[in-house]
Amino acid sequence: MTKLQDKVVIITGGAGGIGSGIAKAMVKEGAIVTIVDVNEETGTAMEKELQAVSPQSMFLQANLLDREILGQIITTVVEKYGKLDVLVNNAHASKQKTLEDTNQEDLDLSFGTGFYPTFYLMKAALPYLKESQGNVINFASGAGLEGHETQGAYAAAKEAIRGVSRVAANEWGKFGINVNLISPIANSPGVEAWAKAQPEYYEAVKNKIPLGRFGDIEEDIGRVAVFLASKDSQYITGQTIMVDGGSIMLR
Repeated sequence: MTKLQDKVVIITGGAGGIGSGIAKAMVKEGAIVTIVDVNEETGTAMEKELQAVSPQSMFLQANLLDREILGQIITTVVEKYGKLDVLVNNAHASKQKTLEDTNQEDLDLSFGTGFYPTFYLMKAALPYLKESQGNVINFASGAGLEGHETQGAYAAAKEAIRGVSRVAANEWGKFGINVNLISPIANSPGVEAWAKAQPEYYEAVKNKIPLGRFGDIEEDIGRVAVFLASKDSQYITGQTIMVDGGSIMLR
């Protein structure tokens, strides 16, 4: 018996980057994973990779900017598998701009792909998570915790996610539901793009990581997500887990 045997998991943004690392780590622990992503090509490819380990896992194509379909994602998974154990809200898109240059469109993109899907998927999943006494894993960022330059829209949405996650942890604890956040640093496509856009800032951040490297999406970030989705974390809720090599040490 593995840590997540037969647990039904939804991971948004699961076709690539950190989401794919979490999906790979979870299927190896026995989970049945549904990855939700807007990219059909990468989603289909990842579905095949996951099914080689967990045959029941699947890919759902969805644009999270369309709020009308968010509830459908939850019901589709529950109708197929009969339950929902874990919701991982990983997807998030944003543009890097100074606050001076950030406009409403930039805010709408960040909140529309990050905060709003997180909020509405949590609400839609609640009845089923009550039944399973399940887990929610959301994502924070050092950009919000420390206020990284050119990350205004992204940081604002990430801190909003942290706030609503703490509220949910307080309100849903009585149902046996754990709600936690991961704040990662990893070699994701987003970090690679950031490195190209701001190489000096990237190197400065990397050099300050006490463990001396950026994390691996599966072995470092994915394994922590497995922990938070398992019984091993049953007495942890409302916490921001810094999976960043020691870059930010919360007090």
